Amino acid sequence: MRDFQSPGRSAVFAMSGICATSHPLAAKTALDILQRGGNAADAAIAAALVLNICEPHMTGLGGDCFVLLKPAGTEEIVALNGSGRAPAALEAAQLRAQGHAAVPVYGVEAVSLPGAVDAFCRLNADHGHMPLAEILAPAIHYAEAGVPVGPRTAFDWARATHLQGVAQEFFLPGGKAPRPGQIFRAPGQAEVLRRIAAQGRAGFYEGEVAEDLIDSLRALGGCHTHDDLAASLCSYSAPISSIYRGYELVEHAPNGQGATANLILNILSHFDLARLDPLGCERAHLEAEATKLGYEARNRLLGDPDHTTRLAHLLSMDTAARLAAVIYPARVLPDPAPLTEEIHRDTVYLTVVDGDGMAVSLIYSIFHPFGSGMASEKFGVMFQNRGAGFTLAEGHPNELAGGKRPMHTIIPAMLRHEGRVILPFGVMGGAYQATGHARFVSNLLDYGMELQSAIDCPRAFAEEGKLVLERPYPEATFQALADLGHSVTRAETPIGGAQAIRIHADGLLEGASDPRKDGCALGY
Repeated sequence: MRDFQSPGRSAVFAMSGICATSHPLAAKTALDILQRGGNAADAAIAAALVLNICEPHMTGLGGDCFVLLKPAGTEEIVALNGSGRAPAALEAAQLRAQGHAAVPVYGVEAVSLPGAVDAFCRLNADHGHMPLAEILAPAIHYAEAGVPVGPRTAFDWARATHLQGVAQEFFLPGGKAPRPGQIFRAPGQAEVLRRIAAQGRAGFYEGEVAEDLIDSLRALGGCHTHDDLAASLCSYSAPISSIYRGYELVEHAPNGQGATANLILNILSHFDLARLDPLGCERAHLEAEATKLGYEARNRLLGDPDHTTRLAHLLSMDTAARLAAVIYPARVLPDPAPLTEEIHRDTVYLTVVDGDGMAVSLIYSIFHPFGSGMASEKFGVMFQNRGAGFTLAEGHPNELAGGKRPMHTIIPAMLRHEGRVILPFGVMGGAYQATGHARFVSNLLDYGMELQSAIDCPRAFAEEGKLVLERPYPEATFQALADLGHSVTRAETPIGGAQAIRIHADGLLEGASDPRKDGCALGY
């Protein structure tokens, strides 16, 4: 139990339904939908689209999503891939010939087609109870009336400096990032949402909205076409999983990096973490080394699902055993080879469980803060720059090619125990997400932390030659890691965020939300 004399927050308990999101208005929206008879799928879609307005630097209609869903009445999990593709006419050879070593991060070449809206429409059609018009009504209201900008959102907003052209008019009210409490409105997006509410998928991928998207991209120098937009179709797949301490970690299959989280946990299963101080040097060192090995494998092997051929190798316990054998208590491994593709920076994650037992784990992103920094001329839909996640390395599974999906870092997850889904969760934070999943699961299973404490626990991340520790990490741990040979630094910003819901065997629902963000868990 947490120390009630220390700052912190308690978990939220409920019986009839619960949600956890990164913004209170989105959480309240999800709860309202549940109380009006919607199910977890309806509530998740409604909350996600409110987050377009509450956290526009993190996500938007021009972005992608991944979903894990456990329908009511079963413990099976389905995966829905709502990630978009590169335009058909764009090839890596073109960019190499132009002298590029990587996809230009904030160039129109990095703009992949949006997949999330199609996925939301499919999720509603296949698993929802409510009509889209009811589900989208809260987002339409907030887009038009406006939302007060949250403190963490304002902090992140001020750090985004690459907004270009009309995007500055839509997302910099008065010419600068809004302050906490300032009202932000997006009437153009309200109109787009109305068309989706009335026409479904066609309201976005056809007609005037589609013309705005494609005409704007062409004016920016893109090769995107209406056929590319029409081909932005989500797809179902089987999830992947691994076993850690008797619990099954269920992840979304590629093109997400969920397999990396499985691999890191498989590596760590060869060490007795439970005997180590959760904030001590030894645990941080082992996690950093497993992260390096896991990310090196990810960087070589993951990409579009049609081009990822060694997934079984990544998930193999034999692979994990061989990698664990090269980790030593007193030696620091070199960092993985530098990526030629950009790594994801921002996203939103939310989870909802309803009274009938449906559970949704949903993650939704435009890649970098404000994506490409470019928006559509008429409606102000921010274009993602997810295509910067491709590599230009010839023959690589993640090599840029027309119609391919890039490797994504965004990953929803669930835990299953003895055949029962017990915990949908996700950890935001760009490249950190795979490590974050492994750390969260270890916090629960190795250290017996309560749900909220497992999220609150200070984080460390080995990235780009540094081992970054959040400020609450003890100074003794910082120094011991430096003495071991790590290049240790304190985090300039919080490392990610997280949401989780535990489904207890007696039906009790327990929600937790990361204090690093503006959000909360709510139930009834």
